Amino acid sequence: MNAHPGSAEITVQVAPGLALFVPHKRRGGATGLKVDGTSSLGHVVESLGVPLTEVGSLVVGGRDVDVSYVPRGGESVEVRGVVRPQDVPGAPLRFLLDVHLGTLARRMRVLGVDTAYEAVDIGDPALATRSAAERRVLLSRDRGLLRRREPWAGAYVYSDRPDEQLRDVLDRFAPRLRPWTRCTACNGTLRAATRDEVADRLEDGTQRSYDVFAQCADCGNVYWRGAHHSQLERMVADALAEFGPDGAARTTTGTEPLPHD
Repeated sequence: MNAHPGSAEITVQVAPGLALFVPHKRRGGATGLKVDGTSSLGHVVESLGVPLTEVGSLVVGGRDVDVSYVPRGGESVEVRGVVRPQDVPGAPLRFLLDVHLGTLARRMRVLGVDTAYEAVDIGDPALATRSAAERRVLLSRDRGLLRRREPWAGAYVYSDRPDEQLRDVLDRFAPRLRPWTRCTACNGTLRAATRDEVADRLEDGTQRSYDVFAQCADCGNVYWRGAHHSQLERMVADALAEFGPDGAARTTTGTEPLPHD
């Protein structure tokens, strides 16, 4: 940020888990920043590259302050990460993922987490507007998208590997897990179906080989325990073993993103 005439300097200490957002020359300890006496602390933190979705608290002189606080010269600021599990008040916990997180979206749906996702890029403004309109937590690896003011809530996805992405989201938000209850194609709810009810949607080989089916109440897609079901069962078992059906992690992870394998 540009300093105005007569501007002063503050010292900012960013939590280690948020260091990846900060330019390399400003990592590794406290950094000095010019302030102009009018810009909010939220603006100052964003000027460092840290999305406010990743900030759990801002501490000045030993006390928590709001992002609207205007810092004064000589003050020391701590930028702390989100405390996990993160509380998202005011609505049922639901998610919206951007176009680059399709695998994560499907895995969240397998676990029964309400997850909206578009397979085509509808653009940042539309995503932000949908997050606000439907009160969904917007998940993205796009820092610019998370800096927009419109989303109802948001979170940065730290890894580019789907296994790590899933663990990070479950650890951070502790959603209730209800495996096999959502359609992986449209996020609709699944219901048990008989072979006769779905016969017109099945090939002859599938009709002969399987007895247990489910069908999406919204789009009509039919599901059965096919060749890849064992892989999905392992993913579900691992999630339930680590986080439980209510999403409460069995291990304490503090305020940092889960480490990469």
